[in-house]
Parts: sequence; C-alpha cells; structure tokens
Amino acid sequence: MNDLFSLQGRVALVTGGSRGIGKMIAAGFLRQGARVYITARKAEACDATAKELSALGDCISLPADVSSVEACRALAAEIGRREPALHILVNNAGAAWGEAFETFPEKGWDKVMDVNVKTPFFLTQALYDKLKAAASAERPAKVINIASIDGISVNPWETYSYAASKAGLIHLTRRMALRLAQDHVVMSGIAPGPFASEMNKQARDHGDEVARHVPVGRIGNDEDMAGAAIFLAARSGDFVVGETLVVDGGVTHARG
Repeated sequence: MNDLFSLQGRVALVTGGSRGIGKMIAAGFLRQGARVYITARKAEACDATAKELSALGDCISLPADVSSVEACRALAAEIGRREPALHILVNNAGAAWGEAFETFPEKGWDKVMDVNVKTPFFLTQALYDKLKAAASAERPAKVINIASIDGISVNPWETYSYAASKAGLIHLTRRMALRLAQDHVVMSGIAPGPFASEMNKQARDHGDEVARHVPVGRIGNDEDMAGAAIFLAARSGDFVVGETLVVDGGVTHARG
C-alpha cells in the first residue's frame, strides 16, 4: 500500500505541459518521483516551466508543436534518443474554437479536431514501441487522454468542434484501450470540469462566479487534477481500462 501512488523511477511525457492542467499534472508526477518531460508550442514558456518545476524533481523541456503526424513522430524520435522506455504518456495538448453557428469556419473545425483527436492517436502510435518497452503484466505502461466534461454534457457556448472532439476522444479512449491492453499498456482518460487555465478563461478570470454553479462550491485546484492523474498513472490505476474519470466537482450532474 505504501507504493500504491508512487511514480518513483517512472518516465513521463506530458504534452501541453507548460501551463494549466498539463502543468498541474507534471508537478504532481514530479512530487511522486517521476522524471517528467513537458512539451509546448512556445519554447520560451516550455523552458521556463521546466526550470520552475525542476525545484520538485527532474523536469525536462522538449518544445514541440504536436498538431501534425510528422511532428508527433519527431517528438517520439527525440524521446527515443533520450530514453530506452516511456512509462507514462499524458495526451493533454488541446485547442478550442468558439464562434456562432452561422459563421463557424472550416479552420475552426480542422484545427481543433487535429489537436484534440488526431494528435492523441498518432502520438501514442509513434511512442508505442517505447511504451511497450516499459510495460509488463505486473506493471503496465500508461496513456492518459485529457478530455473534458464538454464531451459528456452540453455547455451553453458555441464551441462545436471542441465539444465534438472531446466526445470523440472519450470514445477513442475506449476503443484504443482494448487494443493497447494486449501489450500491457493501459489507456484511460480524465474529463476536467472548471479549472483555471488558458483553455478555461471563465474559471481562470471569474473563479468566484463560476464556483456558484459548481455543486461543491469551488473550482478545481492543482491538487485535484494532480491527484486524479497520479491515481491513473500509478499502480492504483492499473485496472482502470478505457474509462474517463470525471473531475468536475459535480458540474456534469448539475447540468442534467
């Protein structure tokens, strides 16, 4: 039981790790003993976050834009040059687009679908050899997809491609999990609710107002997200296959 939530000796990659939910997860992994690589499109931000998080453990910056298959393969190759195996992959990088139905553009569809659905699939594919190298029946490797409660219930905003992409990612997690389990790679997901981040500016900038609509009376904090990710990444989550853990303070239930 003492090691149930330990990540000691594990190597993790967190995409979109320079801020928001990705940074929360990276910090949690570091506190539990993992060596953590973080990626982000903006090299300066990625480097700065890695430097900050290095106070908690071994955090390495690998700036990358993972929105294309070629970029996913390039990132996987770089990980391969540095590590013989990868124990944990967190597919957190995401994109959103909000616009009225009448004017919603094709680029607002393609950009969001590419990053939120295509990238988790192809980055996992590109890193699969490294994940399998880390995996055993006694200690599987882990892939965690970061979805959203907007893929489960409908919010009031016109974020059509975002909602569709996150619903798609939740189902993709189920489908991929069945295949990956054959090689002792366990895939699961997290569907965050209101957390302060660049993706959720309402929670970030108007936390008190948003909290009034959350049954537990507050928005999520860093420890809430880190705890969920650690649970899935560690031995504690080894038997959680294809499920997406809702971490939202009860918002989904309140929406009905």
